[in-house]
Amino acid sequence: MDARTHETRLRIERIRDALAAAGAHAVLIPSADPHLSEYLPQRWQGREWLSGFTGSAGSLVVTRDLAVLFADSRYWAQAEAQLAGSGITLEKMNSGAATIYIDWIAHALQPGQTLAVDGQVLGLSLANALRAGLARKGVKLRTDADLLSDAWDDRPGLPLDPIYEHLPPQAAVARADKLARVRAAMADAGASHHLVSTVDDVAWLLNLRGADVECNPVFIAHLLLEAGGGRLFIADGKVPAGVTASLAADGIHLAPYDQTAAALGALPPDAKLLIDPRRVTLGLREAVPGGVKVVEQINPSTLQKSRKSPAEAVFIREAMAEDGAAMCEFYAEFEASLARGERWSELDVDARLSACRARRKHFIGLSFSTIAGWMANGALPHYRALPESFAHIEGSGLLLIDSGGQYLGGTTDITRVWPIGSVSDAQKRDYTLVLKGTIALSRTRFPRGTLSPMLDAIARAPLWEHGLDYGHGTGHGVGYFLNVHEGPQSISKAIPDATMAMEPGMVTSIEPGLYRPGQWGVRIENLVLNVAVDTPEHNAFGEMLAFETLTLCPIATSCIDMSLMRTDEIAWLNSYHATVRERLQPRVSGAALAWLLQRTEPIAA
Repeated sequence: MDARTHETRLRIERIRDALAAAGAHAVLIPSADPHLSEYLPQRWQGREWLSGFTGSAGSLVVTRDLAVLFADSRYWAQAEAQLAGSGITLEKMNSGAATIYIDWIAHALQPGQTLAVDGQVLGLSLANALRAGLARKGVKLRTDADLLSDAWDDRPGLPLDPIYEHLPPQAAVARADKLARVRAAMADAGASHHLVSTVDDVAWLLNLRGADVECNPVFIAHLLLEAGGGRLFIADGKVPAGVTASLAADGIHLAPYDQTAAALGALPPDAKLLIDPRRVTLGLREAVPGGVKVVEQINPSTLQKSRKSPAEAVFIREAMAEDGAAMCEFYAEFEASLARGERWSELDVDARLSACRARRKHFIGLSFSTIAGWMANGALPHYRALPESFAHIEGSGLLLIDSGGQYLGGTTDITRVWPIGSVSDAQKRDYTLVLKGTIALSRTRFPRGTLSPMLDAIARAPLWEHGLDYGHGTGHGVGYFLNVHEGPQSISKAIPDATMAMEPGMVTSIEPGLYRPGQWGVRIENLVLNVAVDTPEHNAFGEMLAFETLTLCPIATSCIDMSLMRTDEIAWLNSYHATVRERLQPRVSGAALAWLLQRTEPIAA
């Protein structure tokens, strides 16, 4: 047993001691914080601390004699490797949104026994599902205890990095204008107050940024708005004096972070509070007095921030061009180095690509940890090379690189797969089918208001035709110098709801994939912008939208099986490469320019 596995077993025993002391029979440790964030500050990475599993999603259930991690297909191979020898069993879920662990808990516990989960990190919607599922079996739910703190002696505190203002010209919409728009939506909902807990909504609404979460320029805070002002609940010392004054000028005043629940508890009886049940925790909901009317609907800011303004779109295009130039510099260096016989590892790819980005204008940091996967590692959708576990790029095969940057004017996310040496016919076939899916969705036109999950099958169809598929979504929303994953739109197999309607200004990824476990993986990803298009039948059938491809980087053509490509698909690719060449040529020189020109040469049908 290695030291890591031994430590994991000790930690599981400590949580069991806390479980017994609390008189509970099982504990649920979700991947969540008090803001229901996807990416967590260290303080709330309890599932990772307990299990050793480092994936960004998954839930851990510990009973007095069992420990089970629930994870979806993106993480199965990773989880199996990281859980080996820990005594923790992997339960495979078919979807990241699945809650099969509710049924598992209800089956594992006896009537009258108790499940403990910290209500301060338990989403309201999930809490309702848990209660309903457990009640059918007579299992009790306890949400008033944080057993993790009882077991985690050296648990990190709140992050203390200072926040800063996102300033014009990149902050193209003033804070006062955003607040006015949200208050107008509050008025339409009949609400006098509105609680915003999701950290990217708070950052967007107040034109503030921070560094509390790796790769995400956000900070830990809650915001309580009312008609004449608002309170930002944030840790002491995080807001510089100048920012405090700027916020006060817009009616936003500071309050201690740990006073959020008390402020909700002090709302007047005639208050009407707007909350988003998918974006607020049970703990905060239970702090609201019973006499206060609660209006449940999506945060207005979630919808508003998803629609980038025309001025913001200009800066996003600029960020994409800077990012594309960095990619050209990197790939030119990478291929020339390989040609000289120099040895590269996945760690080298990460470090040297990051260095190329760091030299670009308005670059702030990475938008997520770079995925550089050689061959079998490319078949792990959320793989990350680490000093203790990485591969060297040797022989022939496919190298998958999924990476992105945070710029003052936008957030980027791009995946490319590059053939190294001689690639097989099977690899070319897989690559081409994925490319056909990327092209098919990129070319799609659709009515404004189309629910985004309805578009998912378009990218999958070329793969489905050959009996193939992939286990992750096809596309996610992307923030504006904010989180690389953003809602409400999601091009996926998710059950659609009205908030997922596609509207002008939304930025979304298109990233179909195909993964051969133990062999290789393929994913080709661009970001796209929803734009209105004129059609001859506009008056009869309403407004149509199309995708403007924002990402600017050549797509490898030497790996294409031309027998699978149609003439119109080749025309799209040639047109895309012409745009990439035109936009990037003024920003690169020397070897990078030569590489760009070579890689954007049109291909014949």
